[in-house]
Amino acid sequence: MALNGVKKETVLITGEGRLTFSIAACLLQSEYSVVLCTENKNEAKKNMAIHYTDLLRHTGQSFNRKQLEVTDILDTELHYKLVVAVTGEDVPGKKLLIRELERKLPAGSLIAVNTESIPLCILQEGARHPERVIGLNWTEPAHTTYFMEIIANAKNDSVLVKQLANEAKTYWGKDPYIISGELGIRAKMMAAMTREAFYLVEKGYASIEDIDRACRNDPGYYLPFAGNFRYIDLMGGAGAYGRVMKDLNPELSKSGKVPDFFTNAAQKPDGFKRNTGLYEYQEGDMEKWEETFREFSYRIKTIIDKYPFQYLK
Repeated sequence: MALNGVKKETVLITGEGRLTFSIAACLLQSEYSVVLCTENKNEAKKNMAIHYTDLLRHTGQSFNRKQLEVTDILDTELHYKLVVAVTGEDVPGKKLLIRELERKLPAGSLIAVNTESIPLCILQEGARHPERVIGLNWTEPAHTTYFMEIIANAKNDSVLVKQLANEAKTYWGKDPYIISGELGIRAKMMAAMTREAFYLVEKGYASIEDIDRACRNDPGYYLPFAGNFRYIDLMGGAGAYGRVMKDLNPELSKSGKVPDFFTNAAQKPDGFKRNTGLYEYQEGDMEKWEETFREFSYRIKTIIDKYPFQYLK
């Protein structure tokens, strides 16, 4: 990382699962060296091999596998300028990892933790260097998407935060934005849309399949090109939408609970992998869906590449 003016130092990534592995692929294809610390080394190596093959197949390029080290042990002393930590939405777990990293890292290191629903100030509580703990949210697959959300508050070193954003834009292929506060905006917008979807299904107005078709075939069509506000401009301006929202807003769900049908599905661990979930699956469907999604992520990226956010400049 270039936080100290030196380009592309080794980055430590800690965590489990697909998002963690695709973050590693993102940095590796940007020619960074990566130490990936994960409990399941075999799963990590399997997924990194898939990413290597996919990159080669869809782009003709890939990363240097010699620049990747996979381990399941954090050394007693670490020398990284940047650590990317991916954990579940669990306050004690996140804090425990932050404290462990702080004990082993030099004071100048930046610890970037994913956080969707936990305020950044909570994660900074008790930290030796709270100014070095920031929120960093990705989307999966991280190596084929532009999304990056950086969450910083008044405690953070603004110079380091801006340097990280510049690093992500210059080298990681990201289009980052910085949230000055405690929580990101991506999760809030997604939660609002999902809450309304829950409401429509619970009330019998629409099925799960109906909801997905509506999302895919309308906002799914224009969102890769423009966000909601740009789309409103393109469709005739705020006047018409303002009139619609004035009548529609009072009818939207304000529920504070998760519906039973979703709670029941969430209680099934690895439901999709076990051919259960919100949809019904047959044996082998999971592998086909995952492979198709990986292919789609490369194809849609080629379209988005032609129309960057400020494409008229």
